Amino acid sequence: MNKMPETVAIIMDGNGRWAKSKGLPRTAGHKKGADTIRTIALEANRLGIKKLILYAFSTENWKRPEDEISYLCKLPGIFFSKYIKELMKNNIRVTFAGELNRFPKETQEVINKAVMQTAHNTGLELCIAINYGSRREMLLGMQEYAREVAEGKRENNLTEEEFSKYLFIPEEVDLLIRTSGEERISNFLLWQLAYSELIFDKTPWPDFDEKALDACLKEYESRDRRFGGLNTNEN
Repeated sequence: MNKMPETVAIIMDGNGRWAKSKGLPRTAGHKKGADTIRTIALEANRLGIKKLILYAFSTENWKRPEDEISYLCKLPGIFFSKYIKELMKNNIRVTFAGELNRFPKETQEVINKAVMQTAHNTGLELCIAINYGSRREMLLGMQEYAREVAEGKRENNLTEEEFSKYLFIPEEVDLLIRTSGEERISNFLLWQLAYSELIFDKTPWPDFDEKALDACLKEYESRDRRFGGLNTNEN
């Protein structure tokens, strides 16, 4: 491809509907969706994408049934026990964005262990957004900024570039993909998506594969990103 996005974010939607369509419990959709994370991470790494941000669990997901939340809390352990060696072999670095402290201690330990194990890898950064909400992210960032100003650690002269440094995810996103046909942002990366290209794919996340990712990247390649300016053919 002539134009590859550096930072890609994906709202992994449709696990529950995929399972329901097959007469399976919602947890089966989440399990299959975890396998898709492995598939897409390996492909993104192969293509040279620098950072892949996956919306795994939002601050609003705590409203779901307790049995589903319980399974989602166990899923990181299932995923990393199965795939951590493959991630290491492919030089993929794991990071996370969000507030882990609401999760059970075991879940926190699994995620932190994966982060430490892969910390020195230099390939794709696989960022898992877990207990993440963009409004909460910005609120926490501004509270930290206000504390620094109040304590005399910095002047009250915040710029847009400095604002980003107070967020869980400082990078601007080139491409956002949402699977399963819904066309909304759902409190995800509100600051970082300011000039992102948005693609809403009808494929449910458990069925999203290398070909589906390739189709989205080709669509991205066809877009003219002007960042508020004019393209070369306009006066």
